[in-house]
Amino acid sequence: MKRAERLSRILDRLAEQGRVDVEEIANDLGVSAATVRRDFDALAAQQLLTRTHGGAVSNGTAYDLPMRYRSQRHASDKKRIAEAAAELVHPGMIVGVNGGTTTTEVARTLAARPDLVGGERQALTVVTNALNIANELTVRGHVKIVATGGVARPQSYELIGPLATRTLEGIALDVAFLGVDALDVRDGAAAHHEDEANVNRLLAQRAGQVVVVTDSSKLGRRAFARICSTDEIDLLVTDRDAPVDVVAGLRSAGVDVRLV
Repeated sequence: MKRAERLSRILDRLAEQGRVDVEEIANDLGVSAATVRRDFDALAAQQLLTRTHGGAVSNGTAYDLPMRYRSQRHASDKKRIAEAAAELVHPGMIVGVNGGTTTTEVARTLAARPDLVGGERQALTVVTNALNIANELTVRGHVKIVATGGVARPQSYELIGPLATRTLEGIALDVAFLGVDALDVRDGAAAHHEDEANVNRLLAQRAGQVVVVTDSSKLGRRAFARICSTDEIDLLVTDRDAPVDVVAGLRSAGVDVRLV
């Protein structure tokens, strides 16, 4: 097991239990206690947990993990979701993308699409508030990148605040791909952080089509700040492990659901 995956598993357990034990984690991950202690120390140095005698406790930030850890989760599912979502885009479209591991995969897939590469004209415009996505796509000559201004959040690489919203208020999008922290039939799409939700909400409002891209672990859950209501979502692209009752509820609410 790679270190990044171990760290993600440790933080997942902390989010569930609030406290973890060295021996417990060592047995769970199949590694030595010394390895777990080093992992605990690395996470403590980043202020993602607090070390205790024989273990660690949550310091309240484990629910909102840095992207480098979250990217290890459901990696194959996210790739399939991204490939299916990217099929919705045609040359000349203006695409909005927020931050997140699944939306990053969507952006990468679009950048590598053979029908969008080549030629003298830019085949695609991508509007994003995610620094990592803007960085990756800037070198793609066939993609016009529009990055919002704003203040960067290190957990998600997203730009937030009045500068970001001011940019989005003046543009129109053909489609917005939204990564979410939670999607519930009654409460809609949501994020853990209110400022991220505000920017993501505006992306949805400025788009002709709103597409939520997320793995099934986010379905049937609620988060602190609403991005948009269920009836504002046109399509959900997710994996085949999606809860049957949630899928049925979303479809009854008018959301097209594509399982990949």
